[in-house]
Amino acid sequence: MSEIEETPRTEEVARTYSGAFMAAMGIALLAAVAGLIWCAVLGSKLSTQQAELADAKQQNAALAAELRETDARLRVTTDELGKSLGLTQRQLDQRAQEILSREQADNKRLQSAQQQTAQQVNAVSSDLTNVKSDVGGVRTDLGKTQNDVAGALSQLQTMKGDLSDTNSIIARNHDELVLLEHKGDRNYYEFTLIRGQKKPVGTVSLELRKTDAKRNKFTLDIYADDKTYEKKDRNVNEPLQFYSGKDPALFEIVVNSINNKNQISGYLSTPKSSPVPPTAPPSGQ
Repeated sequence: MSEIEETPRTEEVARTYSGAFMAAMGIALLAAVAGLIWCAVLGSKLSTQQAELADAKQQNAALAAELRETDARLRVTTDELGKSLGLTQRQLDQRAQEILSREQADNKRLQSAQQQTAQQVNAVSSDLTNVKSDVGGVRTDLGKTQNDVAGALSQLQTMKGDLSDTNSIIARNHDELVLLEHKGDRNYYEFTLIRGQKKPVGTVSLELRKTDAKRNKFTLDIYADDKTYEKKDRNVNEPLQFYSGKDPALFEIVVNSINNKNQISGYLSTPKSSPVPPTAPPSGQ
């Protein structure tokens, strides 16, 4: 009974060992196949790299050969050029060095000229900037002067003339008269009269008949176009108006001061369209 039971167990164990052995053999076989495949791949890559290396060596050799050939041709060309010019290699080298030196000198001169040109351009630009600044300053001064003149004109006295219903702007002294002249719309003639003297002023004549220094009054005769206009007991700085000329235009006389018992000073104002006598130019001209 005991021998019968041991026999099946022995066979079962033998089968187990046999299966394990077969499995191990299969794994070993697969590993061997994989190793062979890997070796084949590596061998293929190695062969490819060796082929590429060989090609590179051949190309390098070809380039080296071409370089030697080119160098040889250059030497032959240099020798032939030296022979044709009657120059030695040393002389050729000297000529080449001279050419290089001239080129360097030319480059230095060009750079120097460019620097000088840049400096001149900068100087001109600076001068132009200064001129612009000066022009700006002149414009500012001109604007200020115009404003000053406009302000001064606004301070001139406005009075109604003795004939016209419109107001007249009069000057009370020489400086204000200069301002009026800057307006440029009329001619102005300054005068000084002594009592009893008939004096031409502009295109008319004036005669002082009487003065009253205490009351600032005077009497004046005006001779124009064969007519006489008497301005009796008039006040200082009062516009005295009359019409004169071929096409009658409004003339105006303003006496600014009675200097003493026998003398007055003032000015005559005429339209620009009136003729200007050559012997009596407008005031300030």
